[in-house]
Amino acid sequence: MDAFTAGLLQRIWATESDLTRARETGDDFLAEVEQSELDDLHRLAAEHGVEVGATRV
Repeated sequence: MDAFTAGLLQRIWATESDLTRARETGDDFLAEVEQSELDDLHRLAAEHGVEVGATRV
């Protein structure tokens, strides 16, 4: 796995965690921000052929 892929997957996992935390605390604004970031990261992954369901490293 190259550095770009590893970094992108790490950002996705961190953003998913932040999104979950925002939802659990009822912070709707932060949840929207995190969801937008996650959508952008998934788009970037798709553009570069990165499989998001890959095993964490």
